[in-house]
Amino acid sequence: MTWFTWALLSAVFAAATAILAKVGVAGVDSNVATAVRTSVVVVFTWLLAYLFRVPNSFSALSGRTWLFLTLSGIATGLSWLCYFHALQAGPASRVAPIDKLSVALVIVFATLFLGERLTWGKGVGGLLIVAGAIVIALE
Repeated sequence: MTWFTWALLSAVFAAATAILAKVGVAGVDSNVATAVRTSVVVVFTWLLAYLFRVPNSFSALSGRTWLFLTLSGIATGLSWLCYFHALQAGPASRVAPIDKLSVALVIVFATLFLGERLTWGKGVGGLLIVAGAIVIALE
């Protein structure tokens, strides 16, 4: 499969995540709900890593890799905690688009920190995402 197919699947599962989480977080402390979800993700991903492991894949993890994956994991955890708090307080149809402002932020951060080129299409697309999120949030 191509990166585009994987990205579309990610979007479908992210949408399902929002709906399922909104139902699941009702009447439960959002931090506990996040912990449950995170525990499922941990078990599920380690199972997949074990079942589909590539030889020597674990020994290829450098100190730098561990550092950045750890920092990414912390950022993910903080994102999920904030997301579940937002879902508990607001409608999923408004929370999810605001959460997806991360797409526009990735465009900016990739340009600033990764040296990726900011093209006309990325700029306009990012601005449209921001505009769409604002319109939905102010509805």
